[in-house]
Amino acid sequence: MAYFHLKLAPPRSTFPQDATSEEMAAMERHSVYWRAQADAGRAIAVGPVFAKDGAWGMALVEVPDEETAQALADGDPVIAARLGFQFEIAAIPSLILRHVAAPAA
Repeated sequence: MAYFHLKLAPPRSTFPQDATSEEMAAMERHSVYWRAQADAGRAIAVGPVFAKDGAWGMALVEVPDEETAQALADGDPVIAARLGFQFEIAAIPSLILRHVAAPAA
């Protein structure tokens, strides 16, 4: 398995403050889609990033290869909606993950 960072660039720098109802509906489907990827073990973390130069989305995924990461990006409802969102995919060759202890019985 390999790790990839997926950066979701919005259609404009003022998004989400001026999001249209169509964009917000697509974002709701986007959230459902990524929750399913997390539940299936493909997405480790997903969420918005509020940077000084504007908001964007990120997903950290663990998948067999870059083609699978690209397929996850292509399957996102905001991409299918063709509203101007775009993913940038970057490989993460090494990753340190925190250890999560099993809950007490």
